[in-house]
Amino acid sequence: MKTLVVLLGPTGVGKTELSLELAEFLDSPVISADSRQMYKELAIGTAAPTPEEQAKIKHYFIGTLQLTDYYSASRFEEDVISLLADLYQTHETILMSGGSMMYIDAVCKGIDEIPTIDETLRADLKDLYQKEGIDPIRQRLKLLDPVFYKQVDLKNHKRVIHALEICLMTGKPYSSLRTDKAKQRPFRILKIGLQREREELYERINHRVDTMMQRGFLEEARSVYHLRHLNSLNTVGYKELFKYFSGEWSLDFAVEKIKQNTRIYSRKQMTWFKRDKEIHRFHPDRLEEIKDQILRNTV
Repeated sequence: MKTLVVLLGPTGVGKTELSLELAEFLDSPVISADSRQMYKELAIGTAAPTPEEQAKIKHYFIGTLQLTDYYSASRFEEDVISLLADLYQTHETILMSGGSMMYIDAVCKGIDEIPTIDETLRADLKDLYQKEGIDPIRQRLKLLDPVFYKQVDLKNHKRVIHALEICLMTGKPYSSLRTDKAKQRPFRILKIGLQREREELYERINHRVDTMMQRGFLEEARSVYHLRHLNSLNTVGYKELFKYFSGEWSLDFAVEKIKQNTRIYSRKQMTWFKRDKEIHRFHPDRLEEIKDQILRNTV
């Protein structure tokens, strides 16, 4: 049976290096499941595979978008499922690698069909949030969808605003459009989760930020500073350097905040992945054991 091997884990754990090894082992291209590596202007700050690495192994969904392009997990699901249909004509096993939780779930489980939000409506709610805060948006959501209001993290303004957008766009409660039922895929899914001890992971994250700065991250961030209002740049690393550019923070402080916020994001990823009982977990150094796990599930 055709198989999708999903290599996942928190930022900085070592997915890129191992994905190249596994892609060669499987004679497979790599489908990237990283929502920010899709933007070609953000190559350094998202630690995207280098041109040399991409020349060695074919990658999909790396540097394919402009910062002004709209994209979503549901679009990613459609695009990857379509791509897999083509790739499975010549491959038995395909490798997908990344750490964007919603994007991975969209491919593995499917995502509810939520309509594209009208840009005027989105802008209106954003303006309301900026002027009056989250409270009036919460109250409108409570009125239009009391079920989801009780479920959502009310401190997560993005989730609250998005739910209200759906309510206003469709005229229906957001909760009525969410099925939370996994779609059946015509291929087998094997999830390989990479993990390290927390201190080891944090050291790698700190080192990676230093390396990105040496590679020109500051100049990359400066080149997109004029687009800082875009949602695509609401991203760890860029947000902190933007505060340096605006004179709010010193450069040293901004770099330390990048490290800190990247560590916080890695904890969120680990918490998300911890809930998934289908993941086979390995330290990245256990390459041969990972290969054995794949062979046992693909033969």
